[in-house]
Amino acid sequence: MVQQRAKEDAAPLVPVISKELSVEPRRDEEHHHPAAGFPAVFNVMKYAHETSGLVRGTRALLRLNQVEGFDCPSCAWPDPHANHRAKAEFCENGGRAAVHEADRRRADAAFFAQHSIAELLKESDYELEQHGRLCEPLIKRPGGTHYEPISYADAYAIAGAELKKLTPNECVFYTSGRASNEAAFVYQLFARVLGTNNLPDCSNMCHESSGVGLGQSVGVGKGSVQLDDFALADMIILIGQNPGTNHPRMLSTLAEARERGCAIVGVNPIRERGLMSFAHPQTVDGMVGLGKKIASHFAQVKIGGDVALLKGMMKDVFALDDARGDVLDRDFIAEHTTGFEALRADVEAATWDDLVEESGVSREAIRALAELYAVSKRVIVCWAMGITQHKNSVDNVKAIVNLLLLRGNIGRPGAGVCPVRGHSNVQGDRTMGIYERPTEAFLKRLDAATGISSPREHGVDAVAAVHAFETGHAKAFMALGGNYTRAMSDSDRTAAAVARCKITIHVATKLNRTHLEVGETSLLLPCLGRSEVDERKSGPQFVTVEDSMSVVHRSQGRLAPVDPGLQSETAIVCGIADATVGSTKIDFPKLADDYNRIRDLVEKSIAGFESYNDRVRTPDGFVLENGAAKRHWATGSGKAEFNVTPLVGRKLEPGQLVLMTIRSHDQFNTTIYALNDRYREIHRRRDVLLLNQDDMTMLGLAAEEPVAITSHFEGERRTLAGFKAYPYDLPRGSCAAYYPETNPLVPLDSFADGSRTPTSKSVVVTIAKSSA
Repeated sequence: MVQQRAKEDAAPLVPVISKELSVEPRRDEEHHHPAAGFPAVFNVMKYAHETSGLVRGTRALLRLNQVEGFDCPSCAWPDPHANHRAKAEFCENGGRAAVHEADRRRADAAFFAQHSIAELLKESDYELEQHGRLCEPLIKRPGGTHYEPISYADAYAIAGAELKKLTPNECVFYTSGRASNEAAFVYQLFARVLGTNNLPDCSNMCHESSGVGLGQSVGVGKGSVQLDDFALADMIILIGQNPGTNHPRMLSTLAEARERGCAIVGVNPIRERGLMSFAHPQTVDGMVGLGKKIASHFAQVKIGGDVALLKGMMKDVFALDDARGDVLDRDFIAEHTTGFEALRADVEAATWDDLVEESGVSREAIRALAELYAVSKRVIVCWAMGITQHKNSVDNVKAIVNLLLLRGNIGRPGAGVCPVRGHSNVQGDRTMGIYERPTEAFLKRLDAATGISSPREHGVDAVAAVHAFETGHAKAFMALGGNYTRAMSDSDRTAAAVARCKITIHVATKLNRTHLEVGETSLLLPCLGRSEVDERKSGPQFVTVEDSMSVVHRSQGRLAPVDPGLQSETAIVCGIADATVGSTKIDFPKLADDYNRIRDLVEKSIAGFESYNDRVRTPDGFVLENGAAKRHWATGSGKAEFNVTPLVGRKLEPGQLVLMTIRSHDQFNTTIYALNDRYREIHRRRDVLLLNQDDMTMLGLAAEEPVAITSHFEGERRTLAGFKAYPYDLPRGSCAAYYPETNPLVPLDSFADGSRTPTSKSVVVTIAKSSA
């Protein structure tokens, strides 16, 4: 019924009236194959053969994103309803993430006896994870050069003894977005029983700006749409997002929307392959390489030009309304919003010269996008880190909301905001209380439900944690997953700061560089993967996760563990907690034995989880309530708030460019699957700097010429050599290079106003020729 209604109501596509908005292949793109298709299937199976083995890998893939299986360990794009899931309900990168975790290779005690920590530090990120699964607890003792085997029980005792020597705020508890709800809840409970809110997480580095911007404008820091809304939308804007690499399952949703006549607008400095053409690998056409266009329009914005483009569209929307009288939703604006007059005055005061110059998009193209928006009845805007990792990231998000509010495009079917999370449960971890600045309402409810007395002093975020390690205010670092020192900005500085700790504790499935930036004592505690059977005293356990659209559902591993002695992340957290704070207030061993008890405690502690254990056992799980989706605005004014968002106004010196860090198609966050970037036609290398050809000519650079990149921030310089210039289709003044290799160029103290998210998509650099 939903699909049929969408076809009947869909607005016709507005013809492309600007050559600049065309998505026809350019000369350098004509030989490119579409995204996905048979190569995606081949690459998944090839990687399975190399890691998990085809039998174990195939078993994992057939359980991936199934009702009786486990949730994808990569991005948080939602699953279709249970009765609409394909038997192969995964994308290329999700499949590779699953078989990467299900790896049958083992990095055991014998491996670490043969390789010192210093030797392993010389290896690349790719090489470290290719050693296989961690399978037994390890310790690096004071003065030691190697990791040595230790029992879980002894490791917990050492962790507890070391943590008890410190004051609570000298301990920092970091969380990756792949931790389950159950593990995240007991983790934050442990920290708060200990007496600290030092709970930084990967949200601090990526979508914190989304949460802040949305919270201040519509009252909830999450997206307002569900998957069904994409079947109703007349226009979907994808801004600062590369779904073909980072959320590939999203492409099938977009393809269905485009096929029924929905306008799909891509806004990005790079014309990414996934937005140009998509070959669905579960169709005959897709398998033989016949792709379908995704984007109907594409605006190639300059790095940092998003507010300028959005304000330009709003300026034209106002002009169209003046001419037609029916573009603005005046009833919605009057009833549900505040700040409209200030917004309009600010937008109309902006000059077209400034808007065009800063956005990098022509006046004609902005007009075309505004006209398309003005005739589209239902509009969704999706974004990712291309929006959230700038100095003005919170304003980027608020500008998106401003545009949508003008036509009442929040809080009704087929319309709304959609920040797409790149980690599988980063949104759920925040819901569970992984946050360094918890609200009083959250803490009061948590205390009442659990009988603890939570600390009220705010803790450190990801950036502040580095300063705390450097100054000695923090002396212990525990990480529930992740690769903190590589994922963070100023990663060399971050690594040196973490290495100053008295103790570092890591819960992980595979070796990464952060595990080698050791404190005086370092514990490396392997855990079960999400794909593996988790057997506790009460029987087999399942965990839960929350996707980008606030759907909470179960996940249960089905593969035999790579080692029978492995403990789950939940059990490890509870073991360390029991050894540190005891079980007088919270019976951590009891929670570890039966995760139903954790969910019962969550139900009492967090709003929206009523009947948690019952509702999560239904095939589709349940959706957490979102006030903005129902036009209930939990803001200070009680209404959705328009916000004035200034232009960036960046003035570059001669020779300076703006760098954005990007991911290749063959990676997931800091995990590198291969040294290729198939969609960008880059093979067997990651040492590339993508540059506009005219900028290369200006700098006197030839293709593949060795260069050094220097970043500039408040008089500081950071330089990385060993890159090669690579001509690519980018706007003048913009360049790009791979994350995490270029994270040392991102200054620690360069972060977004309001959210403190590192400015990884907006780094001022100069380029110089180098010897190699």
